[in-house]
Amino acid sequence: MASTSTDIETQHPANHSPANRDATTPTELSSSSDSSASNDADSLGIHAPVPQRPPLLSRKSSGPLVIPRDSEVGPVDIQFGPDDVRAMSPRRTSEDIEAMGREAREELRRQAKALQDSLLAIFQRIEAVREEHDKLDSNNKFLQKYIGDLMSTSKITATDTRPKK
Repeated sequence: MASTSTDIETQHPANHSPANRDATTPTELSSSSDSSASNDADSLGIHAPVPQRPPLLSRKSSGPLVIPRDSEVGPVDIQFGPDDVRAMSPRRTSEDIEAMGREAREELRRQAKALQDSLLAIFQRIEAVREEHDKLDSNNKFLQKYIGDLMSTSKITATDTRPKK
């Protein structure tokens, strides 16, 4: 919010005193004679006005923060109107919370059982693949030996069938 120099001067508390009501503004001082202008300018001051703080609003006391020993401390039932949003939100009783807890625990048990069953199925599949691998490995060794024997037999028979010179 922009204000002119005359607005600032009229807001300054020093300008509201009876002695300064008849004082001239700095623009009027410059139009008057030089000697009187310098004396009046020194007396008014060149500094900007000091801002004033607004008065504090009075607040209601929040009461004592210390609760006496003999006072009853407990939940306070607050009644909400029918149009209050807090009254429209669902409230759960302890029975509802217990039922929800039981359902959640049962669901976790079902999930854990399903995970255990799938883990057991994976383990059984790994064992079956391992057994099949061992069986194929032993058959592979047998075939390698058999092929080696055939090769050696064919070399022997091939050297025997040549005509001797």
